[in-house]
Amino acid sequence: MPKKFSVQIIGGGLAGCEAAWFLANKGIGVKLYEMRPKVSTAIHQSGFLGELVCSNSFKNLSLNHASGILKAEMKKFDSLVMQVANQSTIEGGTSLIVDRETFMMKMNEMIINHPLIEVIREEVVSLDLQEYTIVCSGPLTSDALFHYLAKNIIKSAEEDLYFYDAVAPIVKLSSIDLNLAYYKARYDKGVASYLNCPLSKDEYKIFYEALISAKLANNHPFDRVYEGCLPVEVLAKRGYEALLYGPLKPVGLEINHQRPEAVIQLRQDDFHKSLYNIVGFQTSLAFKEQERVLKLVPALRNVEIIRYGVYHRNTYINSPKILSNYQSKEFPKLFFAGQITGVEGYLESASSGILAASYLYSYLKTKAIIPLSRNTIMGGLANYLNCPNQTFVPMHANFMLVEEEVSIKKRDLRNQFYYERSIQQIDEYLERIGRLS
Repeated sequence: MPKKFSVQIIGGGLAGCEAAWFLANKGIGVKLYEMRPKVSTAIHQSGFLGELVCSNSFKNLSLNHASGILKAEMKKFDSLVMQVANQSTIEGGTSLIVDRETFMMKMNEMIINHPLIEVIREEVVSLDLQEYTIVCSGPLTSDALFHYLAKNIIKSAEEDLYFYDAVAPIVKLSSIDLNLAYYKARYDKGVASYLNCPLSKDEYKIFYEALISAKLANNHPFDRVYEGCLPVEVLAKRGYEALLYGPLKPVGLEINHQRPEAVIQLRQDDFHKSLYNIVGFQTSLAFKEQERVLKLVPALRNVEIIRYGVYHRNTYINSPKILSNYQSKEFPKLFFAGQITGVEGYLESASSGILAASYLYSYLKTKAIIPLSRNTIMGGLANYLNCPNQTFVPMHANFMLVEEEVSIKKRDLRNQFYYERSIQQIDEYLERIGRLS
């Protein structure tokens, strides 16, 4: 298959892998740059492409949710992430949950074995703006590339280009007291695959006081945090009941017809059911403090932490100022995709890689971008990045992104309409893109 063009993709995360996969399957030669394992980040654990650094959840499967429709849209594009996720699935109730290690190993294998993708293990610290390039360096963009982008592409104060984020600990199942924990899905919906650790009123009070007084790993500024993924101790300090209406919500998790005061949920993290991720417990606490606080939960009194929660900087750009349809307004051969653009979440990042690659492909063929309808979740996310905002903040998939409201009052029927309209728009778009081949 001849290489008519060559595209450079910076970053081997979900967005970079999807972008490379889309272009290579269109016959475009791709050079995919990934700095790991030579240069690592604060939270990556390996050099594999497509590593999941935070949760192992791809959210709700239902087409009654925006994330479910987003999955359906991605499948229409022959998404690599969706293919591999479906091969790596573990029990997760109504959500798509994957074995973290299996997922990244399959992603890595698929990319490195594609004949039109060359993986280059080097850190990129500057860009050749005369080459077709998609920057997918993600929220953990290296300091050198971060400074280059700030000075030469974004031309903005660096303090405007990031927020702080955290990941949750992963623990050994064998260290959890299963006499005190129980399996149950909230409201008994779906498979009872979540492990629940209850707290009585007195136990929660002790836990809460320890959490809000625990020492942090470092003195981090908490004025630049992402509201959608707050460290659990930051949320707790907003009020005694904040956790009870958030990640420790006990509603629908009754045991023996009794509702606990609070419930810490854990989600399976691997095929063997040996590791569990603490849901909603992303944290910046010092490692010893994480152990001390978690051991105040009766079912976790002997807990062994395999991966501690870590606080880190997330880089993103002010996309409405810099980009139009993922393309640089100033440098037409330069595109961005993934969480660095301001989309938030695994699926959102991966889908933006697909769409940015599709836009670059149409630009290669016609010197113009064929945009996807805003009536789709993928197109709605791209449109959000185009719209000037006084305060630009990261955005995840939701129904407010679609172009227009409809007069269907019943939610299920309205969401079904959104799904059917979305798939129709995707089919029409792919037909147009197909004619460019």
